[in-house]
Amino acid sequence: MRRPVASLLLWLFVINLGTAFGAGLFESRVLVPQWLSGSVQSGYRWNAEAARQANTGLAFWVYVTTVPLTLLTIGNLIAAWQTSGALRRWWLAAGVAAVADRAFTFGYFIPTMVRLMRLETAADPETVAIATQWAQWDYARHAITLAAWLLALKAFAAFYQAGRSSSAAAAAATGPGPSVPS
Repeated sequence: MRRPVASLLLWLFVINLGTAFGAGLFESRVLVPQWLSGSVQSGYRWNAEAARQANTGLAFWVYVTTVPLTLLTIGNLIAAWQTSGALRRWWLAAGVAAVADRAFTFGYFIPTMVRLMRLETAADPETVAIATQWAQWDYARHAITLAAWLLALKAFAAFYQAGRSSSAAAAAATGPGPSVPS
């Protein structure tokens, strides 16, 4: 893969993972408490209407992670596979972590939220247990996204380190540049 294409893929991957991590924290801290409210003493209540009104899956996530991050993950795995050394290890590790996030998202988070949004607002123990589990496991997903982002940042640093090293090697191979008269 050409270096400019690989560079663009890695740039977009890092930016998208950072956006996904920050937006995920925002959703957990600001929006989820509107969907799942209450306390241990008074009991929790799932507010399906609030979740449907926010509809973050279609209003935000589909444009940030569902499609773009999934495609960027595939593209970055392909690009990483074509590299070598430390760059390859860091980049593939970031890609594998992003695949784990994507698998968790498509296998659990999206179907569970779709099911929860179809329910009515409820305080029944089964619905609250599903919503609570979704909210708790979301923190594990944040950790996976954070790991993917940090690994991608390390790959980013290795990518540009490798670029500087190859530029220095090319300059050394061509010999000294033209002499400048004094």
